[in-house]
Amino acid sequence: MSRVTRQKHVLKEMMEDDYELPKDNQQIVRVVCSRGNNLHEVETANVDDERFLVTMPNKFRKNVWVKRGDFILVEPIEEGDKVKGEICKILTPEHIKEYKKAGVWPDRFAMKSNKDNYQTNLPKSSSEDEEEDDDDDLEPNMNRPAARIIEDSDDSDTDDEEDSSEEE
Repeated sequence: MSRVTRQKHVLKEMMEDDYELPKDNQQIVRVVCSRGNNLHEVETANVDDERFLVTMPNKFRKNVWVKRGDFILVEPIEEGDKVKGEICKILTPEHIKEYKKAGVWPDRFAMKSNKDNYQTNLPKSSSEDEEEDDDDDLEPNMNRPAARIIEDSDDSDTDDEEDSSEEE
C-alpha cells in the first residue's frame, strides 16, 4: 500500500469514528511532552499524577501528529520497563464531547483553565451578546513564550531633551 493511500485510510478511520467508548484495559491520558522516536510522555487522570511513556504505532507515524496537551486513548503493553502503553486512538473534540455525555471522561481533565474561568466570570454587555467573537474560542499558543513589553520612561525623557536641544 502506498504512503498516500495509507495516510488516507488512517485519517478516514480517525475522522469517521463511531465514538466507541474506552474498553476496560484502555485509559484516557493527556500528552505532557514528546520524547522523540515516536515516544510521548503522558499523565493519567489519577490524583497521584502518574507519568509514563507511550509509543505511537506504525500506522500513525508520519500521518497523525500529537502535541502537548492533546488527549489520547492508550492500551497497556507488557514488554518494556519504561514504555508502558501504546496509543490506540487520538481523541478529537468530538470524542471528548461524546465521552463527557457518556460519563467516562475523567474529572481531573474536565477542569477549565484559569483563562476560561476568568472569561466566564466577566459580565457581558448587551453588544457582546449580539456579536460573539470567535477569537474567544482560541487557546493561547503554548509553543511561544508570552510577549512582555517593558517601557523605560527614563530613556524616553532623555531622548526628548536631546531632540529639543538639536532643534534650537
